[in-house]
Amino acid sequence: MGKICQRFATGAGKGLQHEHFNFSFNRDGAGVGGARKRSARHGRKRGHLQPAFGRIWYCANAGKSPPLPRAAGNHTWPFRGDQRRNFVDETLHQTTGDGTPFADVLRANGVVVGIKVDAGAKALAGHAGEQVTEGLDGLRERLAHYASLGARFAKWRTVLTIGDKLPSRACILVNAHALARYAALCQEAQLVPIVEPEVLMDGGHSLARCSEVTTDVLHEVFEQLHRQGVVLEGMLLKPNMVLPGLSCADAASVNEIADATLSCLRRTVPAAVAGIAFLSGGQSSELATERLNAMHQQPSLPWPLTFSFGRALQHDAIRAWAGADANRVAAQHALLHRARCNGAAARGVWTPAMETEGRGV
Repeated sequence: MGKICQRFATGAGKGLQHEHFNFSFNRDGAGVGGARKRSARHGRKRGHLQPAFGRIWYCANAGKSPPLPRAAGNHTWPFRGDQRRNFVDETLHQTTGDGTPFADVLRANGVVVGIKVDAGAKALAGHAGEQVTEGLDGLRERLAHYASLGARFAKWRTVLTIGDKLPSRACILVNAHALARYAALCQEAQLVPIVEPEVLMDGGHSLARCSEVTTDVLHEVFEQLHRQGVVLEGMLLKPNMVLPGLSCADAASVNEIADATLSCLRRTVPAAVAGIAFLSGGQSSELATERLNAMHQQPSLPWPLTFSFGRALQHDAIRAWAGADANRVAAQHALLHRARCNGAAARGVWTPAMETEGRGV
């Protein structure tokens, strides 16, 4: 794969020594590793299972207001080490108050920079209530430009709504094809594609209905990725968890959601995929953490599972910050606390007591 996949590891990390997306911290949380057990039939080396972002801050919508002031020259970060930060076009070209390119500030703090490259979801012609994500026009040139600015990965999000006879087959097909074309272009430009097919939580659908739709969507996504020649070892999947709709009358337990999500993924996602990083999709901070932790109680996962939360990772920090520089340290503490809880969940060692331990520290 050449350098399509970046190996994110510090000197303290215990990981497989090949270029590959890694997700884990050591047991003390000090460094990134990424080794995980794979059966011989998958042709992978064997190691210890530690799929966690720990203190890594990877925000899928970082073009929105971050929990740290950007204008000042004081670039104090709540933690350092290997991190991933996903920009939009505008942010990648912005500078801090002293004129330093924002991307340079992040790289100096050990952050691997990526960029959201889709142009957003638009109404799908002939299909009321459905959307298609656009942005393929000129993408090859834009990816080359972003790579020259230091980007190392990219993200493309599609959204699918569950409703009466929705999503349609046409909607699934057109969005899966766009994701695959985007991923192929990313790998051509030596960028790692994050493939994000999101089945929305909106509506009153059941857990079983979400599982059915998510299964159909992921089957088509990987069919299209195969047709476009995308190297699965050089991409990441960012899916939704399998969840009942927000207005569903029948609540599902944490374990029911974990079981339904893993059952769906095992039926649809090849073991060769480098890793799975869940979006939060409107879940509360603590529920998203608890559900991720529950998945890690099951043995023999064929891929690393971790988090790529936006709202569920940033919400507490943004609320603490409230746009005021005086609240910057409090926001950093809130972010670090949430990241630590998620890091523990991604290793299967989170406990409810952690939600009150270390707050404000």
